[in-house]
Amino acid sequence: QLVESGGASVQAGESLRLSCATSGFTFADYSIGWFRQAPGKEREGIACIGKTDGRSNYGNSVMGRFAISRDMTNNTLYLQMDSLKPEDSAVYYCAFNDIYGQGTLVTVSS
Repeated sequence: QLVESGGASVQAGESLRLSCATSGFTFADYSIGWFRQAPGKEREGIACIGKTDGRSNYGNSVMGRFAISRDMTNNTLYLQMDSLKPEDSAVYYCAFNDIYGQGTLVTVSS
């Protein structure tokens, strides 16, 4: 199970931290990532993190502003989002192996 939280309505330039609480699988055995989908647009992969080495990769649209991390002690994935822009507005999902959570809504106003 994947349960996202932390979405909110903020102003441009502000920060948010999303969380994804996981259960029902061995968290440390999988790479895992964050996706987002804005209205009328396709789902976009924005960040992922490796299962053991913690190596992360980012989409061009968020590189340098977002940071993904995982806490193995509480099986939780995080996404720190800084310098938010209106174009970051979307439903954000955590996912692994094509399994997605229900999403959390982020709205950024100018």
